Amino acid sequence: MTTALILLLVSDSVGRVVLQETLEHGGYSVMPAGDLGTAVKWVNESKPDLLIISPYIEDMSGYDTAKFLRTRCHGLPVLMVAGLIDDDRLEYRLSLESFAVFPKPYSAAELLSKVKDVLSPT
Repeated sequence: MTTALILLLVSDSVGRVVLQETLEHGGYSVMPAGDLGTAVKWVNESKPDLLIISPYIEDMSGYDTAKFLRTRCHGLPVLMVAGLIDDDRLEYRLSLESFAVFPKPYSAAELLSKVKDVLSPT
């Protein structure tokens, strides 16, 4: 069984470390990135199985950043972990790109379950 490779793009360093540790404890390989440049470097070096991204990265929205990274890694599944995803317009935009959304708060077990679901769609 191969381990899924996850590109974790979260600009908050503490949040990124906690998510990375959770994912690694769940058996995933994680490429952590706090900015777009690092994420592009990882995408160019490896083909991740999943992008987990926060809603805002540097001067771009997480939505636009994920769309950009998909141009470099076609078909890359995206899971946006976010606090406030109650705006119908945002949900609509995310659905157009087939991005999965996982609003906070959530437990480590819930996150790992959601990642598993996104990686193995029915």
